[in-house]
Amino acid sequence: MKSGLYETLERLAAVIEKRRGSDAETSYVARLLAEHEDAVLKKVGEEATETVLAAKSGDRLHLVRETADLWFHCMIMLARYGLGPQDVL
Repeated sequence: MKSGLYETLERLAAVIEKRRGSDAETSYVARLLAEHEDAVLKKVGEEATETVLAAKSGDRLHLVRETADLWFHCMIMLARYGLGPQDVL
């Protein structure tokens, strides 16, 4: 049986795949996936740094928000390489 988290990650992966084919002018995901791979890798690095800084700040809400951003960008990175949540889990 699939957990709620797994189902949520699968839904997010499906949205990312759908947006892959969208107009890069109007879709942030399409734009990241259309650019050179370094664009999404740089974004994951930026989000990871922001997550660490949020953790160091002691602001729990900020940490949660930055972690969500990091996870989202990691999902885009996985999609870039033909992977998804099932590959990680």
